[in-house]
Amino acid sequence: MPRERLTRHLNVTVVAIALVVTALDALTKIWVRHALAHHALHVWSVLWFRLEYNTGISFSFDSSLPLVTTIFTVAVAVVVLAVGLRAHRGTPTIGFGLLIGGGLANVIDRLAASPHRVTDFIAVSSFPVFNLADVAITLGFVALMVAALRGDRLVGR
Repeated sequence: MPRERLTRHLNVTVVAIALVVTALDALTKIWVRHALAHHALHVWSVLWFRLEYNTGISFSFDSSLPLVTTIFTVAVAVVVLAVGLRAHRGTPTIGFGLLIGGGLANVIDRLAASPHRVTDFIAVSSFPVFNLADVAITLGFVALMVAALRGDRLVGR
């Protein structure tokens, strides 16, 4: 396939958004692991920054098999990346960029840690602790759902 034809179908804005999300998440996790290693930080009202580690998927689901969780999350990230690189402009681009960036950030965090785990730190009342990548994944999913409900095409051919 000619290079021009291939690049015409790849949405580089998705990659740019994903890289920004991944970088911001990595920076916040570096800060958290140092600044909150010995104490939590009250931010405002019911919002706290509190260092926790998650060996499971979401909300520590399936935390007994960190290697299986890691393999599963990498497989899902690869599939979402393959689809997301062909996202239509607008809301689907933002949605896939956030979803891929958040997923990639958590996979990198999990693979870099021994044992394999994700750094979480945002605590809101009694809700499970989460991180910036989780916020990006959630917002990306919501953006894609909104686009789909509006009848927008999510990906090109």
